Amino acid sequence: MLLIGERINGMFKDIGRAIRQRDPKPIQEWAIKQTKYGAHYLDVNTGPAIDDKVSAMKWLVNTIQEVTDTPLCLDSTDYDAIEAGLALCKRPAMINSVHADREKIERVFPMAKHYGAKLIGLTMDKKGVPKDSDDRTALAMEIVAAADEFGFPMEELYIDPLILPVNVAQEHAIEVLKTIRNVKLLANPAPKTILGLSNVSQKALNRPLIDRTYLVMAMGAGLDAAICNVADEELIDAVATARILLNQDVYADSYLKVFKAGREEA
Repeated sequence: MLLIGERINGMFKDIGRAIRQRDPKPIQEWAIKQTKYGAHYLDVNTGPAIDDKVSAMKWLVNTIQEVTDTPLCLDSTDYDAIEAGLALCKRPAMINSVHADREKIERVFPMAKHYGAKLIGLTMDKKGVPKDSDDRTALAMEIVAAADEFGFPMEELYIDPLILPVNVAQEHAIEVLKTIRNVKLLANPAPKTILGLSNVSQKALNRPLIDRTYLVMAMGAGLDAAICNVADEELIDAVATARILLNQDVYADSYLKVFKAGREEA
């Protein structure tokens, strides 16, 4: 399970303020903290309120890389900002994300290939996010076909079926699980799957419980990665336990400690 720390995002008040004021302290504190908790990548998002996203992304990448060499997942709807960040990354990054729209596909796939970046593809287009798994899967197939067209390694492609908040779109939760299963049948080798996990509990009560329950369900459906709160120890314990029950790791009485140690060494 690839774990991507979600916290360096301008939509969080402290991060948004730090970006506007060019204050490195909160950015670097979260970069160090998430690395300490075993994040394999750090999601980096300027947030929607920043006008000059190119400058902000460059500053974020440089600021983070002053304190950690954890790879970055560059997250923006502004592809110029993503490319500016990619040019500064010291390690191969991940791009978050591309929609199933032709103009976006033509912009992002060559960029990802040029920089040797992993790529997240979203099951949405100009019409928005589909309600059912069949339509989500059809959009995933368009992204998979694009990867083949542009010679992009299928193993580096992550399909995000886009979970929506359960308090307003409860019926989507099961459709996303179906889509995760379907994506594994679209190619050989199959693309990976990923979720922006905290979206499922947005503005709901008991957010940590909802997040970790859904993550375990998604792992059972074949989920490979999650953008999540890596500092939530109960969430990470749930991941470790699910891996045992899915026969992905060997059971030992100390499996929680072993999993934690493995994250710290990665």
